[in-house]
Amino acid sequence: MTLKAPDVMSLSLLRARYGHDAPGEIIVNDVVRGLLSHRSVRHFLSDPLPEGTIETLVAAAQSAATSSNMQAWSVVAVETSERRARLAQLAAQQGFIARAPLFLCWLADLSRLERVGLSNGRQLEGIAYLEAFIVALVDAALAAQNAVVAAESLGLGAVYVGALRNEPAAVAAELGLPSNCAAVFGLAVGYPDPSRPAEVKPRLPQAAVLHRERYDHASEGPAVARYDETLGDFSRSQRMADENWTGRMLDRVGTRASLRGRDRLREILNALGFGLR
Repeated sequence: MTLKAPDVMSLSLLRARYGHDAPGEIIVNDVVRGLLSHRSVRHFLSDPLPEGTIETLVAAAQSAATSSNMQAWSVVAVETSERRARLAQLAAQQGFIARAPLFLCWLADLSRLERVGLSNGRQLEGIAYLEAFIVALVDAALAAQNAVVAAESLGLGAVYVGALRNEPAAVAAELGLPSNCAAVFGLAVGYPDPSRPAEVKPRLPQAAVLHRERYDHASEGPAVARYDETLGDFSRSQRMADENWTGRMLDRVGTRASLRGRDRLREILNALGFGLR
């Protein structure tokens, strides 16, 4: 398979994703088109999901790579409106969580390994270290992304919710999580509301993120400047706050307060049973 000029549909998707910085040649197939089409959906129909949807998404998730086959993640599927409403309050009062028919809480879960150790008379020293938590977090992210790709292939929409980490102890209590297990992000899933369509959000030019052989940020400044213009245009077209990427990032991570309570995450994870040594 060789590089080729994208077809009209793919070219449109590339321009939506990159603006004027779209690569001129890519390998195109249905999977690539689907990935390029990804958008965060926050407006859902109330239609229930078909039977077997959750099992399908979890099967896709479990087909993702996992470090040393540890499978150090779990997921809690929340369908009841009352629990979704409570989770929405804990996750920065984001109402779409309550309105989506399904909310998946993805867990970094070392408790299963701990139980395996105990049932075999072993205390597993390795799960008390930061490496184990990173493995669990990466495993959960890989699994969730597989689920998103599967959901979108079924005509569903989804959006990640990092704000579950605003109140990790309260979320753990709501979900009945054991020690050594924490919700690291959520995923709202449902049928997109066609009356409020989501758009493809532009990403940084490849010149800012792609390095060949060795890291070289020489082209980063101009690439970020171009992206500021592209994202500013997108924001105005969506009637969002008229800010560029640089300004948003300076606000997002510029102060401890901007972390919205997540500056205490290490302390809270320790309290939830994680070693993080």
